[in-house]
Amino acid sequence: MPAKKAASSKTRSSAKASTKTSARKPAAKRASPAPQTGERLIDHEAIRQWAEERGGTPSCVRQTGGKGDVGMIRLDFPGYSGEETLQPIDWAEWFDKFDENNLALIVQRKTAGGAQSSFNKLVKRTAAERRPRTRAAG
Repeated sequence: MPAKKAASSKTRSSAKASTKTSARKPAAKRASPAPQTGERLIDHEAIRQWAEERGGTPSCVRQTGGKGDVGMIRLDFPGYSGEETLQPIDWAEWFDKFDENNLALIVQRKTAGGAQSSFNKLVKRTAAERRPRTRAAG
């Protein structure tokens, strides 16, 4: 009988250790700093420069707008899947919609490996204001 208690105790310890390990993983994942953080851009020239350095062009999602409305805006980059769904527009139209919707562009300048990144995300400026701001690198 004492042998069973020892085995049972060992099983419980293993279960606890297993639980602790799995519980620690998400916390460790959240606690570790991201290799690259997003940069918030709202300045039109900074956005245009960032996009054009990467071959990006202003576009809108086809069939999301109406008469006089470009609809949902995006930045299109060569080699990505936007060809079928995105329609080119000019920067003036893109920035009109950007400002009208009070947007900010979160960008990544470099990947964790140091390569140039074209990652970007349009967000409401209020959401972007909660993120730490960084200065635009020239």
